[in-house]
Amino acid sequence: MSRAKAKSKAKAHLSKSKMECNKPKRTKNHPTKSHVVKACKGGKEKIIRFGQQGVKGAGANPKTARDKARKKSYYARHNAQDSKPDIFSARYWSHKVKW
Repeated sequence: MSRAKAKSKAKAHLSKSKMECNKPKRTKNHPTKSHVVKACKGGKEKIIRFGQQGVKGAGANPKTARDKARKKSYYARHNAQDSKPDIFSARYWSHKVKW
C-alpha cells in the first residue's frame, strides 16, 4: 500500500467527535506517527499526531546510562528549556507521553 493510501486509511478511522479530550491513544496503523490526541483548551479542539512510529521513549525515570543519554539528547533537540509548551503542540504531548 502506498504511503498516501495508508495516510487516508488511518484518517478515515479517526473521528474527532468520538475522541475524548486530552487522552492520547496509540496509532498502530498510522505509517509515521505513534500517537494521536484531541487537545482541548478554552473551547478549542485540535487533532495532534506525535511520536515516531516504532521508537520508545526513555520514560520518566530512565535507569540505564544509555536511556539517560537518549533523554538528554531528545530534550536538547526539542527545545525543552521552554517550561510551558502549548497544549496544542506535538512537543507538549511527546514530552508528557513518551519522555
